[in-house]
Amino acid sequence: MNELNKINPMYQFSLKAFNVVFHKAVAMVEACEDVTARVKTLIDCVTYSTFNYISMGLFERDKLTFAAQLAFQLLLMTKEIEVRELDFLLRFDIDHSYVSPLDFLSDAAWSAIKVMSFTDEFRGLDRDIEGSPKRWKKLVESECPEKEKFPQEWTGKRTLQKLIMMRALRPDRMTYAVKNFVEENLGVKYTEGRKTEFAKSFRESGPASPMFFILSPGVDPLKDVESLGRKLGFTIDLGKLHNVSLGQGQEAVAEVAMETAAKEGHWVILQNIHLVARWLGSLEKLLERYCGGSHPDYRVFMSAEPAPTIQEHIIPQGILENAIKVTNEPPTGMHANLHAALDNFDQGILDQCSREQEFKTILFSLCYFHACVAERRKFGPQGWNRRYPFNPGDLTISVNVLYNYLEANAQVPWEDLRYLFGEIMYGGHISDDWDRRLCRTYLEEYMQTNQLELAPGFLVPSNLDYKGYHNFIDEMLPHESPVHYGLHPNAEIDFLTVTSDNLFHTLLELQSPDAVMGEGATGTLEEKVKTVLDEVLEKLPEGYSMTDISAKTTERSPYILVCFQECERMNMLIGEIRRSLKELDMGLRGELAISPEMERMQTALFLDNVPDAWTKLAYPSTYSLAIWYNDVLQRCKELDSWTQDLSLPTVVWLSGLFNPQSFLTAVMQSLARKNEWPLDKVNLTVDVTKKFKEEFNQPAREGAYVYGLYMEGARWDTQAGVITEARLKELTPAMPVISVRAVPNDRQETRNIYECPLYKTKIRGPTYVWTLSLKTRERPAKWVLAGVALLLSV
Repeated sequence: MNELNKINPMYQFSLKAFNVVFHKAVAMVEACEDVTARVKTLIDCVTYSTFNYISMGLFERDKLTFAAQLAFQLLLMTKEIEVRELDFLLRFDIDHSYVSPLDFLSDAAWSAIKVMSFTDEFRGLDRDIEGSPKRWKKLVESECPEKEKFPQEWTGKRTLQKLIMMRALRPDRMTYAVKNFVEENLGVKYTEGRKTEFAKSFRESGPASPMFFILSPGVDPLKDVESLGRKLGFTIDLGKLHNVSLGQGQEAVAEVAMETAAKEGHWVILQNIHLVARWLGSLEKLLERYCGGSHPDYRVFMSAEPAPTIQEHIIPQGILENAIKVTNEPPTGMHANLHAALDNFDQGILDQCSREQEFKTILFSLCYFHACVAERRKFGPQGWNRRYPFNPGDLTISVNVLYNYLEANAQVPWEDLRYLFGEIMYGGHISDDWDRRLCRTYLEEYMQTNQLELAPGFLVPSNLDYKGYHNFIDEMLPHESPVHYGLHPNAEIDFLTVTSDNLFHTLLELQSPDAVMGEGATGTLEEKVKTVLDEVLEKLPEGYSMTDISAKTTERSPYILVCFQECERMNMLIGEIRRSLKELDMGLRGELAISPEMERMQTALFLDNVPDAWTKLAYPSTYSLAIWYNDVLQRCKELDSWTQDLSLPTVVWLSGLFNPQSFLTAVMQSLARKNEWPLDKVNLTVDVTKKFKEEFNQPAREGAYVYGLYMEGARWDTQAGVITEARLKELTPAMPVISVRAVPNDRQETRNIYECPLYKTKIRGPTYVWTLSLKTRERPAKWVLAGVALLLSV
């Protein structure tokens, strides 16, 4: 329980609260004469009660992490799994240098298999897979590989070893595989994930244990409190419910309400306590003062939003530890979201407009649009560059606007409606230009004169009544799939892979170093860190001597300046890596006192993370430490060859630059100078060649050749020279070499073009580099909805 606050600072629990749960659980167990049986049922009951108590206050995304951590800890205690194997599963340190000989396995999967084949448990796995590829291909390409049997003798492996094999073969299915693992070892009840009824969690509360709602956008948990209050006779009308929405000057009102309630046994709701940071200390003292000796009916309900980062977290530990935490989250999946969107209205609203047919059709399209933009968030940066708090209020206000406009105009004012919904109601939340384009495109697709289809195979329903629309959704909506949102099915594979990588990363951080370093492990924490530290220092290149390099030429062309800037940035990074590692080395040897900064560095090296001190001086990257460091060394090699004679490389590795923008600007400056064009009147234009880097032996006549770009959401058809539908399971295919030139704005090609954003990493958003115009035969809207972008690293 104590480790959970590493995931989210809202997850704080006290021994006092645990005691209450423990004693209630013991009291629930039926008596039994047989001591062994009695102890077993007690342990089961206490474990499950504690699990339920904690799960109530966890976000959906963290529930599996908690269940898995519980399963692993219990199995380690009973010695049913080995520390070493668990450590391998969570870390998954793989040397990514192998090339797969089989079409159904990616290079990454094959690299993992090769590394595993060096260990005793998995010896011969690589030979077996190559020997009977058909049977393995069937497993790898199955819809639910986690439910299939492994071929040959591998089916007899222990469950944890099967998890390791599955992580190599199908990383995207690991969340399901881990869920199955928990079910097999702890029982189905640990993964059912049913929502606890509010009335049931209310029974756990008392004057000393208030209820604390952790808010999610688009959900109002206080409706539950009010409806239960009506049943039990605690309402505002009867004067027994005090509802205070905190904000300026409301603190005094809240204090009076709490005093009255404690004396007379009323309920108090304190909404949004995160808005009154300064008063939280007083609130903590008040809760403590009234927890003993108050009226037995006295209850406090609080709500607050979780802070976006750990640094901004302000809710005091004392409030969180003693409260019963409850999370309420919006429904997931298109089906649940569409029902929930429709639930904001009723038959009366459907009948209110004189132009019934148009009003109902657009209202239904709006509900679909709302469900789309809300649920698209789960696809991470490929869904939206940034996360937005779209909520039911946006939808209901849009419907009011729709009603007013239809009543006032003879024709449906499509343009005006789209502008109001896309730029104001929903657009009001949106701060990123690309996301604004996405929102606008959705509305152009869903709001037009002869609107027929909302998604492939899902037509706009005809004129129905309120219940009819709900039935229509149940009967006609196709199975959940990224296609509902205009995305390619690969988006789901990507989203699941990221989710499972995060799951293992979090689980690794939750293991205490002593546990990971338990029996049978190799060496201590310090030894492990020392090994990593020595390896990094051994390969670390010398910095670049700027005086020697700048003496090689007197010319200061845009390209040469870019080269100098890159060397300077690399020097700062190499310098910091060397300084911090030497300092840590002295700390480990006992020659220096270990500072908090050195401790953080040590933890990062142990967990295979890039230390923060390096990230600040480096470039955006999503890699783990081992892969990141190889990447740094590659970049140094590239700079070595560039600084030799300072002439532009034949094909420039755009991804290998700290600042790719400055290189692209240099292309524009060089051509603008050469042709005497004003710089503000030119723009970049790109031609995707049909060749790869190795096939070029001389630089571009004008502009530059660049490589190292990948496409996400679609692929490039080299023969036809256009963007085309992605292939299944090919998440980020590499682009051929691209020729980059500058042309005056009036010569830019604008027809059949998709304006494609280029980002440095999959995180997108803040890593934006440039916009490249790519040719397309399909409507650009298709690629906007599919979230198609170019990336410099994957």
